[in-house]
Amino acid sequence: MEEIFETLTQGTGLTGWWFLGLCAISFVGSLIAAALGLGGGILVLAVMALVLPPTVLIPVHGVVQLGSNLGRALFMARRVLYLVVPAFIAGAGIGAAAGAYVVVALPLWLLLALLAVFVLYGTWSPGFRSARPGRAVFFAVGAGSSLVTMLVGATGPLIAPFVSAACGERRQVVATHALLMSVQHGIKVLAFGLLGFAFGPYLPLLAGLLAFGLLGTWVGGRLLARLPEDVFRRGLRMILTVLAARLFYDSVMAYPG
Repeated sequence: MEEIFETLTQGTGLTGWWFLGLCAISFVGSLIAAALGLGGGILVLAVMALVLPPTVLIPVHGVVQLGSNLGRALFMARRVLYLVVPAFIAGAGIGAAAGAYVVVALPLWLLLALLAVFVLYGTWSPGFRSARPGRAVFFAVGAGSSLVTMLVGATGPLIAPFVSAACGERRQVVATHALLMSVQHGIKVLAFGLLGFAFGPYLPLLAGLLAFGLLGTWVGGRLLARLPEDVFRRGLRMILTVLAARLFYDSVMAYPG
């Protein structure tokens, strides 16, 4: 068994126990995301940060989140609000192309603080939640979130308030958000590949993380089907509030001096 784990972790610096632990976290994170829409990716990122260097963390996490979100979107494909997807994809393409030239002009601490304020407004403002955003809004959301995804990483909380406002039912919220995040993480993984990141040594780990993530998605989807609509909406708002608080914290930590 030890020889098997040595083969699976060769070139990564991980132990066999960390290999299994990360797979378990991938399962839990995907379960949470499938049941409540988001939050699991932050958990996975936080645990991965304990053992993976920053240069490896973001691309590996991007692949895992791409697999988790895409699996969730496929499992719940008939629930997706497809009306807004093409506009989001078009906006995401433009935003990704322009991101390197625009986002770097803003200090990181200010960008994080602005994102936190916007997430809180979109989560708790009655007028925002009743607006039912359409194609034009999702085009702008795709462009704006893609501007910051390479710098901030986790743009799920930025997109979630729009998805929640546009969708009338919890399974539609989770499915639509999963598909849009698949687009985001797909752009990120493609970018890191073009930049020359060597995924090779991490392929066994990625295979394990993706497999356990898909299992967590399946279990979380079954829990979601049994979750009352009002409980889901309250849980989603609380998760977004906590993530906004984390953005404020990161903003303070990034403030120079």
